[in-house]
Amino acid sequence: MATPLFEHHRHPRTTAILQGTTAPVKVGEQLKRDSAIARFNAALAVKITSGVGSMWCAYAFALIAVIGLPSALKLGTLGIVQWIAQTFLQLVLLSIIIVGQNIQASASDQRSENTYKDAEAVLHEAIEIQKHLEAQDAVLTKLTGDAR
Repeated sequence: MATPLFEHHRHPRTTAILQGTTAPVKVGEQLKRDSAIARFNAALAVKITSGVGSMWCAYAFALIAVIGLPSALKLGTLGIVQWIAQTFLQLVLLSIIIVGQNIQASASDQRSENTYKDAEAVLHEAIEIQKHLEAQDAVLTKLTGDAR
């Protein structure tokens, strides 16, 4: 039997993908699960972040901030500046920024998933090209009578 013109050595990552032992990283997989305390802390942090990172929380914080506005107005310009900087911006913008980050993270997760799927598609195409080249090598070897 003729020796092939080229011997393909598959990359370990390719093998892992083909065997289904690799997948895109998910946020939930990053949470520590090694103890009940770690699981509780992670779950509590996610609940609090979800609650504070909502527009309803931003509205509630805005209402709380507005309740304190009359006192700030009595103090004049300094009171208004302090109210804006210490109360309104910190309370309201905190929630709005978290909402925006959640939206951006969701878009980023989708892009990451699509990139992973694209990489799988490219891998599939590369394997098909490899098969095509192996078939061509077999035909060329047969045509040339090469008996290496």
